[in-house]
Amino acid sequence: MDFTDDDLRQIFKNYRTIATIGFSKDPTKWAGLVPRFLISKGYNVIPVNPMADEIEGRKSYHQLSEVPEPIEIVEVFRPAEEVPSIVDQAIGKKVKVIWLQKGIVNDEAAEIAESHGIAFIQDACMYEEYRRLFGT
Repeated sequence: MDFTDDDLRQIFKNYRTIATIGFSKDPTKWAGLVPRFLISKGYNVIPVNPMADEIEGRKSYHQLSEVPEPIEIVEVFRPAEEVPSIVDQAIGKKVKVIWLQKGIVNDEAAEIAESHGIAFIQDACMYEEYRRLFGT
C-alpha cells in the first residue's frame, strides 16, 4: 500500500504509543537516534530489546508480546527475515501501524499485516519522514 503525505501526517498525529523493536542503547546508531527523537517530540516510546533491561529510563521488554500496554505503532529496526514473527506478535497486540526502518523490506509480512487491517510502511525512516512533513 502506498501512503500519501497526508496519510503519514495522520499517523504521526493520531498514534502516540510506539514500541520500538531493536531500540539501541547507543544514541549514535539510527536504532537509538530515531526513538530518542520521537521521545523528544512527545511520543510514548517503549523499548523492545532483549539485551537491555532499561533504555532512556524506560523498561525494555524482550519481545513485543510482553509489552503490557496498548501499542499503536510498531517501529522495526531488525533484519527483514525477522519481520514475519514481529507481524504475528503485532496482530496479537492489535496495533494500527507497522513501520520498517529504511533498508528493511518484507513484502510477505506486508501482505499478512494488511490482511489483518494493519497499515504497513517499509523502507522508510520515521525521523526523516517526521522532519520532512513537519519541518522540525
